[in-house]
Amino acid sequence: MPTLAKLLRYSETLLQSQQIKDYCPNGLQIECRQKVRKIVTGVTACQALIDKAIQLEADTLLVHHGYFWKNEAAPLVGLKGKRIASLFTHKINLIAWHLPLDMHLKYGNNIQLAKQCGFPNPQPFDSKYPLLWHSTFKTPLSPLQLKQQIKQNLNRMPLHIEGGKKKIKHLFWCTGGAQNMLEEAINAGADAYISGEISESTPHIAKEAGVHYFAAGHHATERYGVITLGDHLAKKFKNLEVIHIDIPNPV
Repeated sequence: MPTLAKLLRYSETLLQSQQIKDYCPNGLQIECRQKVRKIVTGVTACQALIDKAIQLEADTLLVHHGYFWKNEAAPLVGLKGKRIASLFTHKINLIAWHLPLDMHLKYGNNIQLAKQCGFPNPQPFDSKYPLLWHSTFKTPLSPLQLKQQIKQNLNRMPLHIEGGKKKIKHLFWCTGGAQNMLEEAINAGADAYISGEISESTPHIAKEAGVHYFAAGHHATERYGVITLGDHLAKKFKNLEVIHIDIPNPV
C-alpha cells in the first residue's frame, strides 16, 4: 500500500496542481494517517459521504469539493466542525482536487463529461487554461436531441433555455457552477452551452445571443472526474482499494 506522501506526490505531479491558482487548498486538507489502504471517492465531502467512509473503514476520502474555501468563515463550528471532527475521530485523511480535476486533459471533469455524453473529439478552447471545452457535431443536433442525450447519460433531465430554433453544431461546456462562462462561449461561436448551474441572468443572455443553454446539474456534471482518478490510482498502486460513493444531489 502507498504512503500518504507518495500518493500525494504522484497526484500533484499528475494533476499539475502547483501550476493552477484556485480559491481553495488543493491536495491534502486533513492529515490523519501515513499509510493509505482504502480510499472512498465522492464529489463533495458532506456528512453523508463521511459516514459512508466511516462505515467502510476507509482511511482516506478523496473528493472534488473539500473545505476551506476563499472568503469562508474560518471557525470550525456547526456543520463544518462536525464534519471535520468526524474525520479526525475516525482517522480519515481528506484529499480534495478542485480546479486541477476540472482541467485535467485525461481525468478531468470536462473531458469525462464529454466521454460520458458521447461528444465528438472534445478539446479545450484554451490549451493553457483548459476550463472551457468544445466539440463540433458533423451532423447538427436539434436542441431536443441534445437534451435527450444529456438526460440519458447523466440520468437527469437538464433545464433547457431555448436560444432560438437553430440546430446545434458547435457545443461548448464547463462543468459545475460555470454559468458565468456563457458569454465567453458565445464569443467563441457556440450554438449551445452546457454547465451545471444557472443564474437569474443566464436565460436573458442565452436568448438575446441566440444560444441554447443547458443546466445539467453541478453534481451530475462533476461525478466522473473523481471516479476516473480513483480508478487510475487503484491501478497505479498495489494493494490500494478505491470505492466510489455517489451521494445524490438534485443541484
